[in-house]
Amino acid sequence: MQKHSMPLQELPCLSLQGSMLSHSKRTNKRRSRDPLSDGLDTECTPTELIQQWSPCHKHQRLVGKGKENDENQFVLARRSRRKTESTSSGVSWDHLPDELLLRILFCLPLQDLLRSSVVCKRWHRLAFDESLWHGVDLEGMKDASLALQQVLTTRVRMLRCPRTFVEELHFTGSGPVDLALLDLSSSIIPTSALESIMSRCRQLECLSLEGLQLSDNIISSLSENPNLLQLNLGGCSSFSAPALAEMLKSCTRIEQLNISWCDFSNDHVKSVVNNLSPSVTRLNLSGYRENLTLDDVKLLVTRCPDIQTLDLSDSTLLMADSLPVLQQLKNLQHLSLSRCYHIHLAALTDLGNTFPVLSLLDVFGIVNGSHLSSLKKEMPNISINARPFSSIARPSSASRLTKHYMWSRKCRLRFSL
Repeated sequence: MQKHSMPLQELPCLSLQGSMLSHSKRTNKRRSRDPLSDGLDTECTPTELIQQWSPCHKHQRLVGKGKENDENQFVLARRSRRKTESTSSGVSWDHLPDELLLRILFCLPLQDLLRSSVVCKRWHRLAFDESLWHGVDLEGMKDASLALQQVLTTRVRMLRCPRTFVEELHFTGSGPVDLALLDLSSSIIPTSALESIMSRCRQLECLSLEGLQLSDNIISSLSENPNLLQLNLGGCSSFSAPALAEMLKSCTRIEQLNISWCDFSNDHVKSVVNNLSPSVTRLNLSGYRENLTLDDVKLLVTRCPDIQTLDLSDSTLLMADSLPVLQQLKNLQHLSLSRCYHIHLAALTDLGNTFPVLSLLDVFGIVNGSHLSSLKKEMPNISINARPFSSIARPSSASRLTKHYMWSRKCRLRFSL
């Protein structure tokens, strides 16, 4: 061992890199200028004191990220901050305004719109925005109970669901709905569920309940819709004549009324002709065989002088003497007298002169074969038997082009089987 060398204990901190060893070899040549460092040059200098007065050395940062604790070394390393702004060149969906997202959702079909509603809270709110649910078509659903219940909470304005099956409805609130156009024709729906729907309607403009079993409560609910313009109750049943009369008195703006083939007595028919509004221009009062009389026709013509389309088919009590009464309808363009068997061919030949603006005539069942051909020759300006089905107050025709339309307006959201 050399004269000036002194043994040192093994230092636990390897990062000192031999600085103390070189310092001990030069103690006899040079002394530290710091008086506090006296006594560090002895053999018995404690390790703690050496570490206390050793100059601070910065730890060298390891190059490999994520390997700071390799080889049993514990090193604190600061990671770079994550960039708060996206480095991608695309635009996040979260940054799009509600107006643009609504326009995108507007292009989705019904099923996809419902799927998008479960993405997040914001999309759920936008997916059920009232602007997207303006018109809904649920035609042909086997069980439309839940769908109908949910749709009615979206402030839908047009709802088309003919030939659907509804088991029951459970509304959570008692507030009114915003329905303006409603078609439930030929559906299977409990009367109680229908009452629940109609009791919330206040803004109806066009309604079709064709073929349904109704009640006095439903007819009374219709009285709460003063803007009702078109009403189709063809083939309905189970409501009284007084309830019908009160409804017709309240709905004074009705222009088209289809009340054909209902389960009517003579009192029902009189409730209609005695309370019809003068605003009616198209009326289907067919199917009442022995309940519609000539006196009823006279009263009808007096109350509604502006009728343009009139269907009195299957009224077996009407005879030729009813034609001069109908002549008072100066604006009559379409007349249906099908299966009115007491009106003979001779009484029909002069209709071209009796009704100057008449353009359509239906006489199914009373004029056939060669008689029909001769009648067409005598009245070349009138189309005879061209409309086998009445379109009065009906939501849509049987044409495929108008399949998803109701009263000439298209329902955007459609349920597809």
